[in-house]
Amino acid sequence: MAFKDSLESIWAASNVHYYNALQSLKALAGVNTTTTTTESLAKLESQIGWPDLPEQPIMVTSNFKLDLPAFLCITFALSLIPIAYFLGDRIITGRFNQRNRYLFMWHAYDALTHLTIEASFLYHCFFSYTSISPSHNRGPIFLKQKDRAYGATYSRGPFARLWQEYAKADHRWGGADSTIISIELLTVLLGGPAAVYICWLIYKVTITPIPPSTRGLLRGRLWMLSVVLATAELYGGFMTFVPEWLTGSPALNTSSVVYWFLYLFFFNFTWVLFPAWVLWQAYKEIKASFSRSETGGGSSSGSPHNKKSR
Repeated sequence: MAFKDSLESIWAASNVHYYNALQSLKALAGVNTTTTTTESLAKLESQIGWPDLPEQPIMVTSNFKLDLPAFLCITFALSLIPIAYFLGDRIITGRFNQRNRYLFMWHAYDALTHLTIEASFLYHCFFSYTSISPSHNRGPIFLKQKDRAYGATYSRGPFARLWQEYAKADHRWGGADSTIISIELLTVLLGGPAAVYICWLIYKVTITPIPPSTRGLLRGRLWMLSVVLATAELYGGFMTFVPEWLTGSPALNTSSVVYWFLYLFFFNFTWVLFPAWVLWQAYKEIKASFSRSETGGGSSSGSPHNKKSR
């Protein structure tokens, strides 16, 4: 009985120490230059963890609330669609250029998203943070900064507010998830410029009067780069969500139809549907090119049969 009483007293004392440490951490976060809300504190607790405790804090889920900041965030994200449509409609003219116009629109939207919205995510991952006690930061430690928690959650900028809104559906985007950051580094630094270059190639082969040999060279470059970018987009989406699904989707909040349909499905399935369509168009281009080559006796395979036919 005495041993049991001793264990109970030790457990009670440990709970008191844990509560005091939690309050100290919240006070520390509160004096940071960034105003820390209750929701931000919940995300902070879920990111840094609490070692030596029987349970880890879980993500706080909430239902969707259409306030003014949420409305502005959604409006800005969706506004890139008509901008890309307007650019494609104005730049790629002509009644027989419909497919190239759609290709231009998609890659313009792709570039705008990567170079504005997703670039801002990387910025906040590296430059927005709140100070915490080094003893409360669990591994892996981002940038080896034990006394900091990084991410858009800890900033008050307009793009940070956009990512705070999206993090209500997938809380990994509110902090500095190393897997997400690795994917976005490739997406922003390579995918964004590649999409811009593809738009330029589409314009050159569709509108600009150039010699046939130059046009053929640019078309080959266009479809090769389009295949690479579309494949990378599909792989990036796979690596973003499949590991999460395999571990029970702890970071995803599907409590609201807006979160799971608009935030998680629409904004992500777009990068499955259109890259798949681009790959299908590239397949048809490659197939037609080889068919013309074989029909005209211009195969580059160098087979004995082709050499005899010449």
